Amino acid sequence: MTRRIAAGLSGLLTLFALAPPAAAAEPKAGTVRFEPADDAKAGVPELFRLPARTFDYTLSLRFELRHTGVDVYDLTFPSPVESAVPENNTVHAEYFVPKGPGPFPAVIVLDILDGQQVISRGEALWMARSGVASLVVYMAHYGPRRPPGSRVRFLSTNVTHTLESIRQTVLDCRCAAAWLAARPEVNPEKLGIVGTSLGSFVSAVTAAAEPRIRNVCLLLSGGGLVDAFYDHPLAKPYTKYLDVIGGKAALKRIIAPADPITYAAQLRGKRLLMVAASRDEVVPPKAAAALWEATGRQKIVWVDATHVGAAVYAFPVMAAVISHVKE
Repeated sequence: MTRRIAAGLSGLLTLFALAPPAAAAEPKAGTVRFEPADDAKAGVPELFRLPARTFDYTLSLRFELRHTGVDVYDLTFPSPVESAVPENNTVHAEYFVPKGPGPFPAVIVLDILDGQQVISRGEALWMARSGVASLVVYMAHYGPRRPPGSRVRFLSTNVTHTLESIRQTVLDCRCAAAWLAARPEVNPEKLGIVGTSLGSFVSAVTAAAEPRIRNVCLLLSGGGLVDAFYDHPLAKPYTKYLDVIGGKAALKRIIAPADPITYAAQLRGKRLLMVAASRDEVVPPKAAAALWEATGRQKIVWVDATHVGAAVYAFPVMAAVISHVKE
């Protein structure tokens, strides 16, 4: 599901694009206490454990979408991880919240590899219109978290950098979940996460690492990545080099911290919905099936499409997502 999904979301996105900015208002500053459960007892993987901390945030109204009944805010707060890139150490998010007192179910929304937030914003607006508060979180080195002209990205051939980006994003999202849980309009018993494509892989790891997150929607995701991709025709030019360093077994050890199937035990305890494409050429269908099997055969929706072609199923997929996070 790539930027072409915007065709399915065009009506909502047009409303968003044409909406005038809200009248200038003073940003609201506040403080949130991140108080984890006993992470070890809760089964949080050691890599993603986070001690108690207090952090400040700033919330600014950006749009009042009067015809949709949704307000959109900009949210910033410091990342619990300090990277070598100063801009990356501030978490940026966009909060789509239905008008009214709530309490609403709420979700974190993570974007695709493209990173322009077209998909995540469209999904967030769609969900907010349906009564689900939605927080689009920019992953590490995305958007305003990357200096102008910088070539640093979330994904890199430098595996260490990529794993550090994943860890930082997961910990950022743990803080974002604490922020949502503290909001008066949010029902803290109905927190979830929705991720698409790359965002779905990070969402799976985040859900495994954050006990507050109960409802999980993984769109075009999978697990057992090395098994799924090692024998892929596109990988053949590279596997001969990987065989020199230990082949598939060595690669599995390296990739394990980023592979959702590593955290299957934690995900079994969540309410999980997967959406998979039967002709997906990016995330092999066998990877989706492997994650579904490993996580207890929970809800899965198969669409007869390629990775990009899944866009044509945007309406039924989003209906399934909204139903899942509101139950």
